[in-house]
Amino acid sequence: MPLRIHLKPNERLIINGAAIRNGDRPTSLLIENPCRFLRETEIITESEADTACKQLCVTLQLIYLADHPQEADDLLVRQSNEILKAMPSSTPYLMAIQDELAAKQYHRALKVGRELVAYERSLLERLDPTSDVAAPT
Repeated sequence: MPLRIHLKPNERLIINGAAIRNGDRPTSLLIENPCRFLRETEIITESEADTACKQLCVTLQLIYLADHPQEADDLLVRQSNEILKAMPSSTPYLMAIQDELAAKQYHRALKVGRELVAYERSLLERLDPTSDVAAPT
């Protein structure tokens, strides 16, 4: 089934590693075959990855866009272990990410990663409600 993506003016999109920017008008794209894509609103850049869970999401983005490069596996394991030590309540999220990766459902793993970032943000808000970390990603 084709996927229709609506892009706002000047919105960016990555499809199979190609960075695409829309022009000055809204547009729609119809993707007719399987591909790897991320909308600008879904991307966390390395400079924005100011927490452990956001850094893990950057690694998941790499795994997803590069079709799961082996060198990212070790980094993901190290990041997951660090998060588990600091935040044991993240176990369900990290287990779900591993399950999705094992099933080669990289986009779903990335979605769970974003849920983990939201969970981390909620915990940080409880610790310091005035923190800038509480800002949406």
